Amino acid sequence: MALTKAPPSTHNQRKTRSMSGTGGRTAALFLTPFFAVFALAMVAPVIYSIVLSFFAQQKSGLGFGQAKTSFVGVENYIQVLQSESFAAGLGRLALYCVIYIPCMVGGALAFALLLDATVARARKLFQLLVFLPHAVPGVIAALIWAYLYTPGVSPIVSVLEGGGISLNFLDNHMILPSIVNIAVWEWTGYNVIILFTALQAVSREVLEAARVDGAGEIRTAFSIKLPLILPALSVIMLFTVIGTLQLFTEPSIIGKATASVTSTWVPNMWAYDAAFNRHNLNQAAAASIIIALVAAVLSWVVTRLSSRMNKA
Repeated sequence: MALTKAPPSTHNQRKTRSMSGTGGRTAALFLTPFFAVFALAMVAPVIYSIVLSFFAQQKSGLGFGQAKTSFVGVENYIQVLQSESFAAGLGRLALYCVIYIPCMVGGALAFALLLDATVARARKLFQLLVFLPHAVPGVIAALIWAYLYTPGVSPIVSVLEGGGISLNFLDNHMILPSIVNIAVWEWTGYNVIILFTALQAVSREVLEAARVDGAGEIRTAFSIKLPLILPALSVIMLFTVIGTLQLFTEPSIIGKATASVTSTWVPNMWAYDAAFNRHNLNQAAAASIIIALVAAVLSWVVTRLSSRMNKA
């Protein structure tokens, strides 16, 4: 009996499927360590925090007995939300967002547009000078500014006093703008680089056409460049909102130089104080989940608004 030879197309299809199967197994092999670390470092702690937030340590009798772990449902969440210090921290954080986000994003956009309009020789120098503050770790930056804010040792305060201006950057009325200034100083340069990179991707032909039509630099910036870099601006807004809700380092360091910043000044500090000072890990977990939920909701709002702006 003569053997029937498979058509070349069928043979090629089998070979392609075999190669794709091998490629999938290879990809899975390389991705397994990432997903394993991600599950251990990210997913597992989140699940543990959620479980922990529904329990509490309770003592029987007059409180002298051994503490027992009991399921309390949403009681920890209720106690956190009813806490005056936590509510005050949320309000303080909201005010911080209102001041910080427009200042930082607006400043980054202005610097990026200026860099895009400067001559080629000056660009690299200005990029380095603008980005340099971001290279300084947050703790070091907060320590530097704590020194610059402290009366008696700060050269800035001394110069202002020499000009007849008495200003205490660490009192209750100035502490929030002072912390906003530190964050703006740290993060503006990082976002300038992102926006400047997006501006470099804008077609030069489109810009030349706008100039031929008589558009000046300002008109070109707002009518041509800004609409074309909205996706990059949306990404910056999303990460800025998420990062703002994680405010912790700057007020924690500044708090060591002034009594205006308490241990529960913002929600993250409240959770830290609950966990390591009041030894109430369950309430700390509940506070962390609340912060994460707020971040998720705000991220969804920013994403929706950004998508509408990009479609418009």
